[in-house]
Amino acid sequence: MSSSDPSGVPGAPTRQRRKAERPQELLDAALTVFVEKGLRATRMEDVAKLAGVSKGTLYLYYSSKEELFKAVVRGALLPALAEVKDIAERWQGATGDLLLLLLRTWWQRMGAAPGSDVFKLVVTDVGNVPELAQFYLEEVMLPTYALLGGTLQRGMDRGEFRVVDITTLVQSLMASAQFLALYTHCTRHIVDNPFPMQPEVFMRTHMDLLLHGLEIRQP
Repeated sequence: MSSSDPSGVPGAPTRQRRKAERPQELLDAALTVFVEKGLRATRMEDVAKLAGVSKGTLYLYYSSKEELFKAVVRGALLPALAEVKDIAERWQGATGDLLLLLLRTWWQRMGAAPGSDVFKLVVTDVGNVPELAQFYLEEVMLPTYALLGGTLQRGMDRGEFRVVDITTLVQSLMASAQFLALYTHCTRHIVDNPFPMQPEVFMRTHMDLLLHGLEIRQP
């Protein structure tokens, strides 16, 4: 008997590995179909077919299309949110540098990754389904507001930033990040784009404009 077969059943390790990988395979297939067809037009059988499983198998993992969509969002966005939160909590340096690092990390983990397609779905589909809009608010937007708002408050408390409306500043940061992801998504197949996106330049320029507006100026 092969030492690599601890179960004693030929092929068991391979089956176990495939079973462990299946949830991610289902989410990958779901994201592909959601982006191609949109939330409303996507059928569970479309996802199952792309993933190479039966519709019944898909329902064993996700009870509805809406629950599948939530799982896609959680898998694509929440790990990155946890990472940038950890960076902010451990940061000891200047707040302006922290904001730029958070934006860069967000882009590397979400904006430049396949998960960036989630933002297209949010813009086009989530607003039409109240349950999913509430889910996105609670699990993505509110934690993001708390993280960025806390970071901006840190800069004000330390005397690095002048006191301005934090909610408006958070919305400005979120709008720039989402524009970066959506513009990249919408133009990625354009040949000879006269206005190509340069993410690093965009982030540095936006942060430079924001920070100069926030700086406390000596009389």
